[in-house]
Amino acid sequence: MKNAGYTVVDVRSQMEFQGGHVAGSVNIPLQEVPGRVQEFANMPKPLLLCCASGNRSGQAVAYLRAQGVECENGGGWMEVNYRLQHA
Repeated sequence: MKNAGYTVVDVRSQMEFQGGHVAGSVNIPLQEVPGRVQEFANMPKPLLLCCASGNRSGQAVAYLRAQGVECENGGGWMEVNYRLQHA
């Protein structure tokens, strides 16, 4: 992760997101991902998804890639936050 040029999407619940998140990230809870594929497709690339541990973001990445959306799993949001700040 060399720069902060990523569009970061946090797939945790809204309540989890409100408790802390990567600055500038977008919150789209995992259960909303299937209904918002076009929104993901229209976001500036590269897309980096995160959650609490990387599990939910991994599920979202697998689903979105199957729909033709380029994205990658960043893992836990705190790790993503750290890596973006220290890129």
